[in-house]
Amino acid sequence: MEKNAKIVIIGAGIFGLSTAYQLASEGHRNIVVLDRHMPPVPDGSSSDISRVVRFDYADEDYLGLAYEAYVKWRDDAKYQGIFERARYILVGKTSPYGQDWITKTTSALTKKNLPWTKLKDAAAARKEFPVLSGELATPGFFGYHNQQAGWADAAKAVTQLRDDCFELGVSLIAGRSGTVIDFETDSQKSIKAALTLDGNRVAGDHFILSTGAWTSGLVPMYNSVLSTGHVIGYVKLTPEEIRKYKNLPIYANFSTGWFNFPPHRDTGMLKMAIHGWGYTRTPRQEDITAIQSNISSPPLIPPRERRNFVPQDGETRLREGLREILPELADRPFDKLALCWYTDTPSGNFIMDYHPDYANLFVGGAGSGHAFKFLPVLGKYMSLALKKNLPEQLAEKWRFRKEYASQTDTFLGDGSRGGPARRELDTEEKAKL
Repeated sequence: MEKNAKIVIIGAGIFGLSTAYQLASEGHRNIVVLDRHMPPVPDGSSSDISRVVRFDYADEDYLGLAYEAYVKWRDDAKYQGIFERARYILVGKTSPYGQDWITKTTSALTKKNLPWTKLKDAAAARKEFPVLSGELATPGFFGYHNQQAGWADAAKAVTQLRDDCFELGVSLIAGRSGTVIDFETDSQKSIKAALTLDGNRVAGDHFILSTGAWTSGLVPMYNSVLSTGHVIGYVKLTPEEIRKYKNLPIYANFSTGWFNFPPHRDTGMLKMAIHGWGYTRTPRQEDITAIQSNISSPPLIPPRERRNFVPQDGETRLREGLREILPELADRPFDKLALCWYTDTPSGNFIMDYHPDYANLFVGGAGSGHAFKFLPVLGKYMSLALKKNLPEQLAEKWRFRKEYASQTDTFLGDGSRGGPARRELDTEEKAKL
């Protein structure tokens, strides 16, 4: 890739911005990023007050990459005030499903000589973490904890990454002039320009598509991604409660998908979420989409902030999870509720590869609900993939896959999802988005 070539990156989330920063650091001087909103984008999966940082993976490749990122979060001075260390508990119930995931994860940690501590039952977990006053994942508690983990303030991290890009000369176009709705191609299906909502035409030599949950509305994705919404809830704490719960661990019950964060001091919020199968939203007839085969996506035009809404069954699940660990807060009204949109792949693997239909279009993303923790190293691997220099096993893992096109039920995940089956939002729920 020539240093003077014009690189157009569509999407200012962590995949897009980290790639822009990495390429600019390598000497590329003609980079423009397009997005619907100035980052952090309110309804993008890279925004919000917190994201979990951990390296607990059964897959050895992701474990190694996540540990590489964790060390940077922990030790790099640029992340002070953004990353907070916290202990992490992974639990489930003693079903074959639950035991298999935890057993594989702890085996991978052991193989890498990374310590973890078994929790033999819920009583042992409460003894280790006295702040946990609930019954936890009972009956049939099965779990462990890891002292090397934490969380990052997502909005602060993205803001810093955006500003780092500006300092290196990266351009950014936001709003209607940055909202890409289609591409102009030549007779050889090479992309000549990105076309935006207000009629802007952004020409380029190389195009990188990192638009998250909106990707399948721009180019054919051959059933290799699915946009799904996942519920988030926030409870407002008093200053006394923030002090009381300051040592609250990150507690993830992957049998239900529920997990939480320690209190966020700046906002006074206790945040919780569901990492499950989520909700789909079939685009409406009036939605702007270049690809008619798009089967799910959030609305295109970003709000000023995320809508204060989740489906009622999602709110119930949030409250049940809160009751599991802190029953004294379980009936308190939520200060805010929201949907976070994942870009799921059938296996949970990312995509970092050239699109099979366009010679100069690279697709980077499909974070599948677990990409943010890799932010400190993500740009490095995106650059390697762009230049076709990825290690062989990662190139295979992250390749663009057309083989899902004719399959009907491919989105089975990586084994980490829990709770009820995925479902389509109903008409009333869609209207509230």
